[in-house]
Amino acid sequence: MKKVKVRVGIVGITGYTGEELLRIFTRHQSAQVSCIMGRESSETKPLAQIYPHIKGINLSCDALDITKLTTLSDVVFLALPHKVSMDIVPELFKAGKKIIDLSADFRIKDTAEYSKWYGVAHNAQAELKKAVYGLSELYREDIINASFVANPGCYPTSILLALAPAIKHKLIDLDSIIIDSKSGISGAGRKTVLNYMANEHPNFRAYSVAGVHRHIPEIEQELSRLANKKLQVTFTPHIIPVERGMLSTVYASINTKISSAQLHGIYKDFYKNEIFARVLDEKSLPGIKNVVSTNYCDIAPGVDERTNRLVVVSALDNLVKGASGQAVQNMNLMFGLKESEGLI
Repeated sequence: MKKVKVRVGIVGITGYTGEELLRIFTRHQSAQVSCIMGRESSETKPLAQIYPHIKGINLSCDALDITKLTTLSDVVFLALPHKVSMDIVPELFKAGKKIIDLSADFRIKDTAEYSKWYGVAHNAQAELKKAVYGLSELYREDIINASFVANPGCYPTSILLALAPAIKHKLIDLDSIIIDSKSGISGAGRKTVLNYMANEHPNFRAYSVAGVHRHIPEIEQELSRLANKKLQVTFTPHIIPVERGMLSTVYASINTKISSAQLHGIYKDFYKNEIFARVLDEKSLPGIKNVVSTNYCDIAPGVDERTNRLVVVSALDNLVKGASGQAVQNMNLMFGLKESEGLI
């Protein structure tokens, strides 16, 4: 008997994350894109006209129609701008569909914090309480049993995977965390990229400096959850003149005597059963060229013995492990599929 495939609906395909989802599903053996919809009328056209390079999905992008979407889909991916998903999710919930949201709308549990950073009131608070944070390396069992996953941001993914073992083993002073991250231009979205290419390229610069980047509440929320203590971090993002890829370097004071070899052993053991979190060999360092177009996050922990500081470098593709690949990884877990299906 032919195995029935998971029917996938995607809302929002003209952004980078929507395009990457489509690309991944062309090679997924256990799921099939059955419905694609756009939020704007300009998106309603055959997929072949929007992305001629994507083969094997012979659909047209329709205007958003919740009834049709829920009829044709088992799981719905929302690849939409921030502040939009929360208007759609309640209707999907009523239809009993599994949902994976790639925006920030359901990542931040404190609605006052969400309003502070995103400038609007949260209007789907009942659904917010049900959202599971979708970082599988830390919350796999929750994701397996979830009907609604809030997919993590790219910066938080690179940072949480870099810091989780050190925090769980109580190795660092939690008030001393400093994060320096660099992202390819695709992390800013297509509209921002067009402006960058027209006016700046090539350029390498910091942005959203001094605690104003919107990923900060997500980073602090999840680090606080790991530490079981409310904490704050210093975070500075940068844009680099490449299309995709992200590299984070994380610093923190160490509160115990430990060698780089011992630290490396702790990280290796922490991620020993993980497919996509790769702790590199000692003295090796991550580079974005080794993770671009993959769902891997490469991690290199070390100790600066001169200053007694932890230094961890992580690298991932902001569009894959930092967005769409991680979303498909979460779908695989939610439906009992092989976790790496479509991703390796």
